[in-house]
Formats: sequence, structure tokens, C-alpha cells
Amino acid sequence: MFSRRSLWLSPVVALIVLASCGAELTRIHAAPAPTARTATAPKPVAAQRRPAAAPNAGSAASSPSETPDPGEQSDLGRAVARCEQWVRGRGGRASIAVVDVGSGRILAAAEKDQALNPASNAKLLTTVVALDKLGPGYRFTTGLYGELNEGSVDALVLRGDGDPSLRSEDLGELAEKLVLLGVEQVGKLWVDQSRFDEQFVPPAFEQQPQEWAAFRAPVSAVAVERNAISMHVLPRRPGQPARVWFHPPALVQSLGEVKTTPRGTGQKLTLSVSARGSSMLARVGGRIAEGLPEQRFTRRVEDPRLLPGLVLRYELKIRGVKVNEQPELGGDGITRALALHRSAPLGILSYELGKNSDNFTAEMLLKTLGGKFKGTPARSADGAAVISDWLRQHGLLTPSTRITNGSGLFDANRISALALARLLALAYKEPRIAPEFLAELAVGGVDGTLQSRFQGAAVRGRIRAKTGTLATTDALSGYVMAPGGRMPIAVSILVNGIAEHRAVREHVDQVVQAVAAGLWQGPGP
Repeated sequence: MFSRRSLWLSPVVALIVLASCGAELTRIHAAPAPTARTATAPKPVAAQRRPAAAPNAGSAASSPSETPDPGEQSDLGRAVARCEQWVRGRGGRASIAVVDVGSGRILAAAEKDQALNPASNAKLLTTVVALDKLGPGYRFTTGLYGELNEGSVDALVLRGDGDPSLRSEDLGELAEKLVLLGVEQVGKLWVDQSRFDEQFVPPAFEQQPQEWAAFRAPVSAVAVERNAISMHVLPRRPGQPARVWFHPPALVQSLGEVKTTPRGTGQKLTLSVSARGSSMLARVGGRIAEGLPEQRFTRRVEDPRLLPGLVLRYELKIRGVKVNEQPELGGDGITRALALHRSAPLGILSYELGKNSDNFTAEMLLKTLGGKFKGTPARSADGAAVISDWLRQHGLLTPSTRITNGSGLFDANRISALALARLLALAYKEPRIAPEFLAELAVGGVDGTLQSRFQGAAVRGRIRAKTGTLATTDALSGYVMAPGGRMPIAVSILVNGIAEHRAVREHVDQVVQAVAAGLWQGPGP
């Protein structure tokens, strides 16, 4: 929810070109949390000295206190002030909000309404709205369609509705189902991408057109292996060529070789990929030392539309099915289902957004929202409108809010820390989505993008949050969990304009640790 960058070759020249429903909630409302957290009021942090009435159910705009008492100079208040002052001193901007989930009260804040670039914290919006409107049990469907006549399918159509998790193995299972139906020959092989529009480059991704890392992969209604290809290199004995292969299979023809060198000599690999009809030609070279583990390098494709058709053709042929022609785009009029694949539930797929901050899944979900609630073909702009509508409905949309893409990559979105903290509070109180949403967030000191942060005994395992990182942006939004089954504290900190990531995170983490110190006294559980 952060840009995950694949390993880089050194040097690398990567030019990859391919030729050729769940019920909708009308409003999130106040309700018991996923566990018995409503039994006891949250233990106040130092900044909270007066009780406050609970907010109206589901309405962020009706919170009892929009501004903390400036006279309350708690440890938390001082930590927030130090963070904001340090950011301003470095020429940056910060928006900070600390909100009691139970009461809705703002415990501490600085420039809380200032809308900034949230980086991958934008994935919090995508996740919450998708879980709310589609439902945690929503599954994507990818299928093969056509008419079977005495072992032959004259026109076989591969069609999907935006599954971000589709793998080559899944297409292999579909091919196997055809074989079990008695299919021996396929005439035309169509790939129906009509559920999404033809703008497969997500919004703002055009800002770095020469970035070939997989985190910038395009999106399509039928997408396999996240619309990326991987080169695998495994050394052998010194003097022998290393084993080199590509995945998905049968898509890339490889020229050249990688030499295996003696132990301790490291590696230096080269890769150049270009179009070759409907497949790709890869030129590889360099060296890798004996004993090194398998190396994997992943790059996005340029045009993803025919990629799943090429993979399906391969899977059919290795099972003995004769395929007469190369895949083409089309086939939207053929509707008889021959074999179907269902994805894992959305509540499981959302782990990629929270713990791994996967941009591809976020942008696929954004288009899915657009298609489901604004009409097909699905458009990213329509998905962004669905999120904006949801924010407006729950009192979180301000004139300075801007939703452009679903991943937060590049210079695309604007939102305030207070809006994110309020969103977190709403999500936590909605039992229909809270368990899945809480589970998909990274756990401080334990997993995901927070594995190396919050490792101290006082905070490890007690922070559940989403990170965000761009060149001059750092963000962290999530929960500080409370003891004794109490409701947590929601924290959102957005910092723009500073490239000193380590220093920014130290100040951000000090705010979170001050929240934890106010909640937890004595040894942890």
C-alpha cells in the first residue's frame, strides 16, 4: 500500500515490448470491532485528559473534537510537534493526525487537513473501498469459452474480469479441463480483453516511461503473472554455461549465454529484450559464480494483451492439443463456458496490497471498481470516481483531495492525514470488513514492509500499518493496538518534500512510539 522494485541487473538494458459480486454497503457504520474491543473504553494517552462523547455512527464529519487542546503538552503532543518542526526545518511539509478509534477524538495533530501525496498509503483507500463495495468474499473469474464439436473447438476464447492473481499454472489447469472434455484441436484462439478499456498503462505511470521494473506493470482484463516476465539464472560448474530460463514459458527465445565462474567471483549479468512477432527475443550474457543461489530478474511487459493467449497456447500444446493459429484479440460474442477458474477471495488477495504494497493489484482493483459501479469497459478514472464518491459519502472528501490512481505510485494523489485516520477508524468499526483489513496490514517488527521497523520490545507486534515511499515522500498510516481488548489508536503521518528517508522515518516512528507508550505501561503481552 510503496513501490516494490525488483532486483536490478548490473548492467541491464531492458526494453521489453510485446507486439501485436458481493452486496454493496451503502454506508460504513459504527459497530463492534472484529474482536471484543468495545467492552472497555480505550486507555487514554497522555494528551487525552477529558472524556468525549462517541461520534455519530459512520460519520467522520460528526467527530466530537476536531482539534486537540493546544494546552495539552503530553509526550505525544511534543513528539508530533518535533516531527512537524523538523520537517519544516528541512523544507518539507507534514500532515499528522492521531485519532482515538473508539471516541473519534483527535489526540494530537499537525497540519491535519493539509492534503499531501500519500504515496502507497493510497492503497488504504483502494483496499477499504474494494472490501466495502465488493465484499471480502468477492472472487474474479477467468474462463475458456466456445463450442465443442467432436473434439474440436473452432474458436476458443480466453476471457477474464481483472484477476490480479492469475498464474501460468491457472491457465494450465484450464487447459487440462479442456483435455478432460475431449478437446483435441483448437482453430482460432482469441483473447477477450474487452472488460477493461485499452488504456493499459495506469494513470501517472507515464511519468517514468523508461522504467521497466515490474512495479510499473500495465493492467489488463486478462493478465497472467502480473503482466511481467522473469529471467532465472542458475550457475553450474566453473567453465560451463549457467542454466537460463524465462517465465512464463515459451514466450521468450533466448540468445547468448551466461558463464559460470569460480566461487567468490560474484556475478555480472546482462539482458536485452526486443519484440519478435507476437513473442520476444532475449539476448543474455555475463557471468555468475558457482555456488550462488538461483537469481531471478523480473521486468514488465509493454503491451500485455496477447501475453495470456501465448501462455494458454503453450499449455494446450504440451497437453497434446493442436492449436492451429497464433492468438488474436477478440471473441467477445462467444459466451458458452467450457472451463472456469475462480480466484481466491478478495479478503485474501488484499494481502498483496497491505503487506507487500503491490502496485499491480491496486491498479487492477481500481479498474474493477470502475467497471462494477460505473459500467464497462472498466476505466481507471471511473474507479477513482468510485473512491471519491465513497469518501464524500463518509464525510472524508475535501476540495483538496485528489484520487488519480489506486497504487499511489508517482505524483498522482492528494489526501490529508486526518482523512486517512478517519478512514482507518471507520474500517476498524465495520465488522464486515475489519478482520480482513486488519489482517492485510503489515505488522511492525514482524512482516511485510514493516518487518525491519518497530522491532523494540515496547512496540514489536503492536503496530499494524501501511507504509508509503516515493523519491521525496514518506508515509505511515495504521493502528497502534491497545491492551486489554480496547480499541486502538489510528495514526496517519504524511511527509512530502524530503529525500532523507532514514531520518524522516526516525521522526515518524518516534510519534508512533509515543502513542504506544501512552497505551502500554509495563511489559507487553
